[in-house]
Amino acid sequence: MSRNRLFAGSYADKSDRRALTAGSAAVWSAATLGTAAAAGYGQVVLARIIMGLACAFSTPAAYTLIRDTVPKERAAFANSLYGGGIYLGGALSSLSILLDNSLGWRGALVAIGVYGVLCALLSLFLLPPDQKDIEDEGSTALLQKTERAVKEQSGEAGSPTVVADAKEVLSIPRVQWLFLAAFFRFCSGLCIGVWSAPYFKSAFPDDSTTYAVVNAFIVGFCGVSSGVLGGYFADKTSQYSSSDENSARLTVPIVGSILAVPSWWLTVSASTFEQAMFWLGVEYLVAECWFGPAVAVLQSSVGPKRGGTAQGMFTLTGAIGNLAPSFLGVLYGKATSQGVEGEVALS
Repeated sequence: MSRNRLFAGSYADKSDRRALTAGSAAVWSAATLGTAAAAGYGQVVLARIIMGLACAFSTPAAYTLIRDTVPKERAAFANSLYGGGIYLGGALSSLSILLDNSLGWRGALVAIGVYGVLCALLSLFLLPPDQKDIEDEGSTALLQKTERAVKEQSGEAGSPTVVADAKEVLSIPRVQWLFLAAFFRFCSGLCIGVWSAPYFKSAFPDDSTTYAVVNAFIVGFCGVSSGVLGGYFADKTSQYSSSDENSARLTVPIVGSILAVPSWWLTVSASTFEQAMFWLGVEYLVAECWFGPAVAVLQSSVGPKRGGTAQGMFTLTGAIGNLAPSFLGVLYGKATSQGVEGEVALS
């Protein structure tokens, strides 16, 4: 899966990104329909694997299209608008239980899959043609042929090219720090997203039903608002900078991440459910401003030829960060078992 993310990013740099965006959406929607029709666990796993592979191709294509379409002074804002779909999707996922209750899980997946296929077809008409291939056709055709011939003579083929592109991206110091910071940010965000529900159900068991609705509002409204406003103010900050506009853009996510620490502490320290939800909303408002500015700085730092590869690697840091909630669960399990053993010993 990790190799696929790198390949998907490199492929986005060399292919028609409009077709790639629509095609990946169609494939993962078809995989969702396949999950609904699955007759056993193995088929469900296979459909989910196909869906994950298809999803890997959409992100680098989308963000590089935004980079090439939107003026750079509004890059962070545009990336934040697109990234806001993550929070809207998270909010809708919290409410998907309503669809499941009315249609059943298979019916819910069919509805989602059909909607995805229709959106994939619609994107072919709404997205502008990819100008990258048209612009590069005349000016770089000879260079591309020469590079291809050299690679063939040296025995290098598709995969080594992906590795070479990745090494080129990682040779930029700012990108190295950006990937490291993004990894830790993904880890913290995923841990909160995964473990919030079990924590609040344990801390406030009488409000578990209310939590589902309130959390959907917080993730949807506060998450989207933070992302969009973060992108807007990052662009404004870069315009007023007299030195490095990328460094100025990163000021917003840095401040937001710092403010998120006491906000989360106040969330888990709250004595009432209402106080906890208030501070959780504040935490989302200050913490989720980072994504759009980070992507804008990444795309600006690597240039147009390796933007897809860089975005694939950026997404890969999030995939690795997915291990953080599991690691936290292992630590929690060990702490809980030790606590039980201690109580037994005392008794």
